[in-house]
Amino acid sequence: MQIRPALPGDAPAIARVHVRSWQAAYRDIFPDHYLDTLDVDDRARRWESTLQEPLSPTSTTLLATAADGVVAGFAHLAPTRDTDTDTDTDTGPTAEIAAIYVSPEAWSTGVGRELMKAALAVLSASPYTQATLWVLAENRRARRFYERAGWSADGTTRSAVIADTPVTEVRYRRGLVDHPSA
Repeated sequence: MQIRPALPGDAPAIARVHVRSWQAAYRDIFPDHYLDTLDVDDRARRWESTLQEPLSPTSTTLLATAADGVVAGFAHLAPTRDTDTDTDTDTGPTAEIAAIYVSPEAWSTGVGRELMKAALAVLSASPYTQATLWVLAENRRARRFYERAGWSADGTTRSAVIADTPVTEVRYRRGLVDHPSA
């Protein structure tokens, strides 16, 4: 497996992983008709735009590829989108892992663990001193993964409605300075 920065031409492969992982991970959370109609082409256009014109110069997307070059997962890193995180406090600036997804066929193979390690290494080499991520409260598999990687829920939640389904998201946080391996 190789981990490398994503390029705009990788958008279709990222979109396939993104849609497939949503369809598998959220099958018991969102309606089947919503998950079954997720559009890879639409998602690819959004990823191409994100990769061509990042919202921040410090945003980056990492890809995990198999030996044959097939994309098995990705992580998107950016400055935090949270308005309650003050970058002038003693804790320093905060980054966010805005997305981390692995193709269901690659679950439990170490791809996610390697992507997380690479994401933390990239963030630790930047001015950021801490990172956050958001996860659906109902996504127990992802929450276990994050907790094993040293993340902790920080007590912050937010409500959203996705596909006419009310959901709660939980924010996880961890320090980056001298972070242990994930």
